[in-house]
Amino acid sequence: VTVNDYLAKRDSEWNGTLFEWLGLTVDCIDKHQPHSDARRKAYQADITYGTNNEFGFDYLRDNMVHSPDEMVQRKHHFAMVDEVDSVLIDDARTPLIISGPVAKGDDQQYHIHKPRIQQLVEVQKQIVSKSLLDAKKLIAEGKDGPQEGGLHLMRAYRGLPKNSALIKYLSEPGIKVKLQRAENYYLAEQQKQMPVVDEELFFHIDEKNNQVELTDKGLHYITKSGEDPNFFVLPDLSIELAEIEKSTISVDEKINQKENLLQVYSQKADRIHTIQQLLKAFTLFEKDVEYVVMEGLVKIVDEQTGRIMEGRRYSDGLHQAIEAKENVKIEAATQTYATVTLQNYFRMYHKLAGMTGTAETEAAEFWNIYKLDVVSIPTNLSLIRKDQEDLVYKTKREKFKAVIDEVEQLRNAGRPILVGTTSVEVSELLSRMLQQKKIPHNVLNAKQHAREAQVVAEAGLAGNVTIATNMAGRGTDIKLGPGVKEAGGLAIIGTERHESRRVDRQLRGRAGRQGDPGSSQFYVSLEDDLMRMFGSDRIASLMDRMGYKEGEVIQHSMITKSIERAQKKVEENNFGIRKRLLEYDDVMNKQRSVVYGKRQHALFGERLALDLDNSFYAVASNLVQQYAGTSDFDGFSLNVIMQLGINTSITSTELEKSDLGSLSEKLYQEAIQHYHFRKQSIAKQALPVFQNVKLTQGSNVVNVFVPLTDGKKTINVLTNLDKTIQSKGAELLSSLEKSITLSIIDDSWKEHLRAMDDLKQSVQTAVYEQKDPLVIYKQSAFELFSNMDAEVNKDIVSFLCHAALPAENNGGSLREGRESKTDMSKMRERKDEFSSAPAHGPIEGGNEYHDPSQSVKSEPVKVGPKVGRNDPCPCGSGKKYKACHGKDQE
Repeated sequence: VTVNDYLAKRDSEWNGTLFEWLGLTVDCIDKHQPHSDARRKAYQADITYGTNNEFGFDYLRDNMVHSPDEMVQRKHHFAMVDEVDSVLIDDARTPLIISGPVAKGDDQQYHIHKPRIQQLVEVQKQIVSKSLLDAKKLIAEGKDGPQEGGLHLMRAYRGLPKNSALIKYLSEPGIKVKLQRAENYYLAEQQKQMPVVDEELFFHIDEKNNQVELTDKGLHYITKSGEDPNFFVLPDLSIELAEIEKSTISVDEKINQKENLLQVYSQKADRIHTIQQLLKAFTLFEKDVEYVVMEGLVKIVDEQTGRIMEGRRYSDGLHQAIEAKENVKIEAATQTYATVTLQNYFRMYHKLAGMTGTAETEAAEFWNIYKLDVVSIPTNLSLIRKDQEDLVYKTKREKFKAVIDEVEQLRNAGRPILVGTTSVEVSELLSRMLQQKKIPHNVLNAKQHAREAQVVAEAGLAGNVTIATNMAGRGTDIKLGPGVKEAGGLAIIGTERHESRRVDRQLRGRAGRQGDPGSSQFYVSLEDDLMRMFGSDRIASLMDRMGYKEGEVIQHSMITKSIERAQKKVEENNFGIRKRLLEYDDVMNKQRSVVYGKRQHALFGERLALDLDNSFYAVASNLVQQYAGTSDFDGFSLNVIMQLGINTSITSTELEKSDLGSLSEKLYQEAIQHYHFRKQSIAKQALPVFQNVKLTQGSNVVNVFVPLTDGKKTINVLTNLDKTIQSKGAELLSSLEKSITLSIIDDSWKEHLRAMDDLKQSVQTAVYEQKDPLVIYKQSAFELFSNMDAEVNKDIVSFLCHAALPAENNGGSLREGRESKTDMSKMRERKDEFSSAPAHGPIEGGNEYHDPSQSVKSEPVKVGPKVGRNDPCPCGSGKKYKACHGKDQE
């Protein structure tokens, strides 16, 4: 398992020859399309290479197929993870999600509401500029207290923390300390005084938690004149519904008013959601930092690796909002079909191990989550790389100028230089600065990823300058050219500290490999994101006291340690997020194991009969429990007919006695007998038709589609012609049981995942009641799952007990069918960053992708009579053909 497809393909080719010489087979899943025969063969190899995400997505896809032959993975025996800290820790915050189209998914009116948010951001900029001017004026007059100049400074910071004028002003002597004092004052007593800061703002940004929130003033501003003042205000459902109940209007009018209220609530909720996502897109997400726009598409850049996450999409409508912001085509919204975290996926392996150069700092997490020990192995040759203390500047401008000067000096000395950046934007800025100095160089970032192998191959040649994002920071082996060792080896220049110490160490580790000489130096400014948010207060005050002027630099081990302390704060915060994510996903994991286990029983048919037997008993038991001891015998009889299709011999007297055990057993036996009789009836009806097809069409037909209906829903069951005749119809019934079980489990699981997403968001309000959201989530999740399980049993049993061949098909022609792969062309994949750790704020960062392997499908060949306009639609919706798929043909 590796972190990116470049390493997966490279390592499988480099090591493959050696393994094959030893008699082992080697393949790489990233060379083959998902859900393909070639990928299945790759998993059959003795050693299979691939990326963490693709292994996880293949596991999810395998639990969505309708035939065992479509599954690609084998059992989870042994996993060896390269760059194990990146895979099991950095990527552990991002659940893997497969999603599909949602009804009315393209109704989100991002393009309609975009002008409102654009105007809002512009007026906020004016407010921030005015607050900054007021702050400067008052502070210059000596009025720098939290209720004077500090108030205006805090307001500007809450309004737009990344405002360039504000960032520049904060780098002046003593200003950062004044902001810190004001922040401490307004955060005290549970932010009691914070409304004073926010009263002038239209929205406020919490940069550390990556959140933005509209104020009442902002809400009023985006509500246009002439519109309802409550255009963006949700009605209080409980109060409104109570008012309708109290009114003296008729029952029908009450029903209509309630339906209208729910419709208004739904519309407003969608509208508010759209506004919130647009606001995030305009304030929290920067082009060429979090994402790039290429070929008319918004593409996400992986924060850890600097690579484009092809086809992945942010979740929860955020990607559509960014598409609206960047004026590209807005894709339709999606809903979750299947999900798993990388933590729970890799914990399925019986044996798990890995290697990395940077695991010691995370030893506790490896043991707590994965029960893996960390062992440090000494280097083969002594490390002679010179790691310099950080150089700290006040502003980014000074820092970048110093970087360019250093590059020029090192290049003249004949050394190759690797300049590491944290974003595409910075790499392009440095590239322009080098061009002005006429220094030839290569750029490796998310936009130039196609040239990666060539750029890396040239990066070690004397005098070569390579600017790279984190893409070249992990797993890349840069070979030194002739004369480079004598000149001092590869020089690493880091232009900013990453929020993780391990990423910085990986960048340093590109130099000084195998005992080679080399050096590393990080350049830091107080305007860098990490320093602004977590670490610069003490350093800024130290620089002020020592009288540092613009252009001067500070370099001291104390400063480096202070920066590492800031990184440690971020790492601890991220560990909290991952731990919380795992606690939430452990709930889902237990449910997923049950559902996927039941699904596999149906798919392989091994334990399906036992599962169906249990379903029948569960339905019978639930009916008895619901009505035992009550006088509602008519309700009991009606539900028994609807769910089990029988007139029960249980009397009203027996039901009132509440003997649950014996009544449940009696009802179960009656239902099973009825089902066996119905199976014999279907087989008896269908067998002559199958024999007729065999007689008339012979060897031309292998499989046939048989429509079966319960009166409401129709499904087309694919079954083997010869096996059905030989088994006297038993094969058809087995195919029916498998098809209906898979269909109902998939539909119910999809809806359950949507309900669980809603639950995860709704339980967060428990914090205000001094309760733990996780405890409430676990309790509610158990209720939801129990209800879903009961509904699945009821729907499967009800269909089987009422199943019959449609009247017009008795003795009619069957349709020939060919086995076709599960259609995943509308499925998307995404990694939903942070969203499963809502205790730390709903920070979206999902990503979805369209599966290119499914562009051509093997469709069933239809033979036989045309479907009538008033017949049930063959798609299984339960609607008439003319009102469903037949609409397009009329």
